Amino acid sequence: MKKFLDEILADNEIGICSRTGGNPEIVDLAFDSRSVSEGTLFFALPGTHTTGNAFVKSALDAGAKAVVYEGELDENILARKEIAFVKVGSARKAMAPISASFYGNPSRNIAIIGVTGTEGKSSTVSFIWQLLRLSGHKAGFISTVQYSLGGEALANPNHTTTPEATIIQKHLRGMVDNGCEFAVIETSSHGLSPKLNRTGNIDFDCGVFMNVTLEHLEFHGTFEQYRDDKANLFRKLDASNHDKTILGKKVSVPSFGIVNMEDPSATYFIKATKKPVLGFTTEGKAGKSAAEGTEASPLPPVPADIPFLLARNIAAARFGLAFDMIEPHAIDSAARPLPPKVIRVKAPLPGAFNTYNIMAAMLAVSRLTGTPLEEIAPLAQNLVPVKGRMTVIDKGQPFELIVDYAHTPSSFETIFPPVRRRCAGKMICVFGSGGERDTEKRPLQGRVAAKFCDTVILADEDPRGEDSVALLEDIAAGSRDEGKQDGKDLFIIPDRPSAIRKAFSLAKNDDIVLLLGKAHENSIIYKDRTMPYDEIGEAEKALAEIGFCGK
Repeated sequence: MKKFLDEILADNEIGICSRTGGNPEIVDLAFDSRSVSEGTLFFALPGTHTTGNAFVKSALDAGAKAVVYEGELDENILARKEIAFVKVGSARKAMAPISASFYGNPSRNIAIIGVTGTEGKSSTVSFIWQLLRLSGHKAGFISTVQYSLGGEALANPNHTTTPEATIIQKHLRGMVDNGCEFAVIETSSHGLSPKLNRTGNIDFDCGVFMNVTLEHLEFHGTFEQYRDDKANLFRKLDASNHDKTILGKKVSVPSFGIVNMEDPSATYFIKATKKPVLGFTTEGKAGKSAAEGTEASPLPPVPADIPFLLARNIAAARFGLAFDMIEPHAIDSAARPLPPKVIRVKAPLPGAFNTYNIMAAMLAVSRLTGTPLEEIAPLAQNLVPVKGRMTVIDKGQPFELIVDYAHTPSSFETIFPPVRRRCAGKMICVFGSGGERDTEKRPLQGRVAAKFCDTVILADEDPRGEDSVALLEDIAAGSRDEGKQDGKDLFIIPDRPSAIRKAFSLAKNDDIVLLLGKAHENSIIYKDRTMPYDEIGEAEKALAEIGFCGK
């Protein structure tokens, strides 16, 4: 793609403070100087440990023809008259409108579904994408685990859930050029935060809210701010233009929100938009209380006029899930109540919690495509689980082995209890916590793991700039509070491959080993290096070393 700089900067949202230099032709955008090539516009972004301004010279040497920056630049650099320098109040905020303009505002040519929540985002995004394709619609998606520009899913090479604006706009342009009608975007709290503005200048048509629990306080500061940033997805529904040109035709796309009615913040999200909102619930039968076998808590109050789906008779096994989906608010053309419509749903997905993800996905696809739910429901039998989401590895070993991305106290509380209930032997878990991230959750992780698991093994996740042992000690403190003892049923083994082998050495017949927190990710990030890493591959390698290579 090629555009002259003046055309790209025409958007008045950019907030230009000053501009020098000519009007070069721009052929690419980059925020990492290592990605710059001839004709690139380089964004000098502020960072945690350094500033992009320090890399402007490197970007220019690599061929950058324009620089968007904030703050001050060296006078010798600014003296280069052949380079266009654009000073803005916030380089991050400017990156979204500039990226959207460069790629031709692709969100105006495709219906866009955003999915937010602390847990369940990646699976719900994948299920929406799969159901759209199974319904005969071409679609793309962007998630933590994978992405697609209209073809088959590809592995996401980064640890970032919602990419920077340059990447997300480029992907949307690729989807439009490939003839997609729909795009599904996993929208993290970081991606929705005005401070980072990664999802700025995207016209969202459907917003899906799964849940919100304690996470990412190192960035948002408070739970309230974390929730408020997530709710920006629903606010964007009001700001978007839902009259779009899709596949060359003018289309008025339905605009609506979808909420998990069991989450205490459901009403907060409902009130964040003026658009219609739909709900879904299992009446607490697939959440934390159901997993623990305790009485479900009363549902939080939500507006009485919210149409919703209800799941009952949930049956979840190791390799499958079935439930009855009910529309209790169905009405006829004269607005008279109809008998509840009951739709049987079956899916080859593990865990009752997937009931939430499936219902949210079905609501989104049904409403956006105008397809009745009873026609969508049979397609669930063809859904494929997301890699690293309760993935079972069976190479003939005498113990069960599960790999999952769970890395928060609330996700632990969801997956541990049902596994505990069916475990005939002992449960052994391996996990860690991200460095330079929320520290409050660490002892909570340790407590929950110790409550349900017989043995807790703590290993590196992504220590980043923190000391590995000190970080894992934060988690261990919670496990010790629950009675775990070092060297007996609590082990700190920072090297993750070694930790996995320790778990396997302890596992006996009928035991269950859970490897948590890395799942699909392809590396472990340290202060001075990034180590390539594949959790499933490493587990299979460790099994092969003890004689289990497959049935």
